[in-house]
Amino acid sequence: MARKAKDLTRLHGHRVVTGPELRATFDEEQGPAHSGRFGRRLFHGVVLALLLGLIIAGIVGAWAVMSGVVRFPDTAASSKASEQSCPTTAFHYLPNGKVTVHVYNATGRTGLAKSIADQLKARGYKVGKVDNAQTRYSGAAQVISGSAGQAAAFNIQRNVAGTDYYQDDRSDASVDLVLAPGFKELVKPGLVDQTPGKLSCPRETRRIADDSRWPVLPSAAP
Repeated sequence: MARKAKDLTRLHGHRVVTGPELRATFDEEQGPAHSGRFGRRLFHGVVLALLLGLIIAGIVGAWAVMSGVVRFPDTAASSKASEQSCPTTAFHYLPNGKVTVHVYNATGRTGLAKSIADQLKARGYKVGKVDNAQTRYSGAAQVISGSAGQAAAFNIQRNVAGTDYYQDDRSDASVDLVLAPGFKELVKPGLVDQTPGKLSCPRETRRIADDSRWPVLPSAAP
């Protein structure tokens, strides 16, 4: 009597999944729908990584600027000074009433610009702008003028000890007085030296500014 052929597709009453059927099922699961989901997930992951990178870069950049690792050049309160040596012309002391001075406070001390402006008015000066400013200069003050205002700048330097003179390209005779962190007070009226002399640029002999070559002039604060 011939033996009945064994059915290899069933085992203990359960159907056995064949290799071709298993591969076909896997291929269906990896079809277009699965690929679309994977693509969206990949896209979202890339976007998230970029956003995180931008946030981290922003934090690092802000830290670098605040800590002084990265510095941006300041622009002048009125205009940029040219890189040049200190003027050698000798000046007579110009009467205070002929000097127009703009006063800028770069010390961080509240109300200092107005206080000094009021003191200068009391001495007969014509006071123009009074505002806050920013500067990396660390001396007493910066005195800035065009070539037409050098005699007036000489007058201001005699009233504010320890200042540095800078020339810019303005055409009028006005003078900017930028009070820096090293500023203390004006020279007492009775002690102001009114003899002829030259403009003072002590930065050329001692480095008192945080800059590789010349102190950067201040920019008016918003």
